[in-house]
Amino acid sequence: MATKLDVSGRNLDLESAVDEVKARYVSANPASRAQYERAKQSLPGGNTRTGMFYTPFPLAIEKAAGATLIDVDGHTYTDFVGDFSAGLYGHSHPVIREALMAALDDGMAYGSSSPYEERLATLVCARFSSIEQVRFTNSGTEANTMALVTARAVSGKDLVMVFEGAYHGGTIYFGRKSAPINMPFPFLIAPYNDPEEATRLIAENADRLACVLAEPMQGASGAIPGDVDFLRALREACTAHGVLLIFDEVMTSRVAPNGRQGQLGITPDLTTLGKYIGGGISCGAFGGPAEIMSRYDPSKPGAFVHHGTFNNNVLMLRAGAAGLEKVFTPEVQVALSESGIALRDALNGLAAKHGAPFQVTGLGSIMTIHFQSEPLRSIRDIQPRDERLRQLLHLYLIDKGFFTTRRGYMALSLLITEADCAGLTQAIDDFLAHHGHLLDTAPEEAPVDVWPAAAGATT
Repeated sequence: MATKLDVSGRNLDLESAVDEVKARYVSANPASRAQYERAKQSLPGGNTRTGMFYTPFPLAIEKAAGATLIDVDGHTYTDFVGDFSAGLYGHSHPVIREALMAALDDGMAYGSSSPYEERLATLVCARFSSIEQVRFTNSGTEANTMALVTARAVSGKDLVMVFEGAYHGGTIYFGRKSAPINMPFPFLIAPYNDPEEATRLIAENADRLACVLAEPMQGASGAIPGDVDFLRALREACTAHGVLLIFDEVMTSRVAPNGRQGQLGITPDLTTLGKYIGGGISCGAFGGPAEIMSRYDPSKPGAFVHHGTFNNNVLMLRAGAAGLEKVFTPEVQVALSESGIALRDALNGLAAKHGAPFQVTGLGSIMTIHFQSEPLRSIRDIQPRDERLRQLLHLYLIDKGFFTTRRGYMALSLLITEADCAGLTQAIDDFLAHHGHLLDTAPEEAPVDVWPAAAGATT
């Protein structure tokens, strides 16, 4: 198909623009394409992590250093994905590497308690004022699962309130509909950032409601922050009706020294953590007041049992402690968030410059690009757009040497520099200069899935 250009060299239509950038991508990445074809033989879809897939085929990254990724074709990219916020320390940070090498030298699978689990637990409890005691898991998904079953066991009630757009892990996901592989808990689904409706639903279901599970910012659904009034309303309603409040701070715990809860002065009953807490090694954690967490004390009669071969794996414990103690100090945490705010402000400034329907939402060092100007307070506000727009921006940025995600999500690592942010800003500036006119003309499409029934529906 012939490329259609105007007199200034810009593509006249979206189809031509996507065809052009896709052709460059395919031509430049033959080894990644071959790797994808091989992987499909033994892995469904060629991957074991759905979020890593994108068309026409994903890049195959074979090594990384600092804030740089290198693919099997030898191309280098500045990494703005940050492993979806888990890669806080970048790649092979010297302090983390030293801790991991020490763990390898000293042995890494003890099958016993060690001083290292106490060290990381002490650091976590010191960092988050709502956490008096903590237990470790292997992922954020597992941490949220444990928090839910803890709340149900402590309360003696079964119903769990979640919110439209919530992502609490691979088996606790509520996008525009409930995921078919969700855990079979009875879920009460409420609209996000609607304090009146949430308060009503908590009151009406208090006799059966064990807990409310909420992200202070919905990460997977577009980096949409929870309004202060909304999160406070959850706390007040849960307190009034004897319902446990769980904050999923797997992502937002990085935005401030005491997490988002500390920024807002809202204390949940349980908090879940993950991502960077283990220094880049698989990790999750759930914690809260000793009154609740002591139910896991095996020296007490009737204690809850929480097994897990790798809950206290030495690699994670030593890497996590080294990171929190020596690298990601509260001062560094604040500085990283300020860098993220500066990048988000710079990118949002481009919307006004180009008069384009474009905005970047988020908190601190986490953000998502959206192709619309209207305010975003929940997944309901995200306008359905032609998915080719996201493909166009994603492949365009890859072509310029910037690794982002197809859905526009980005998370800064500590090794991203001001120059890196300036380079990304310039690349998106150029993108809007060449393709911004296509954002208005792109046809809208119906969402690929539908909303869970009306607010208050249970599954």
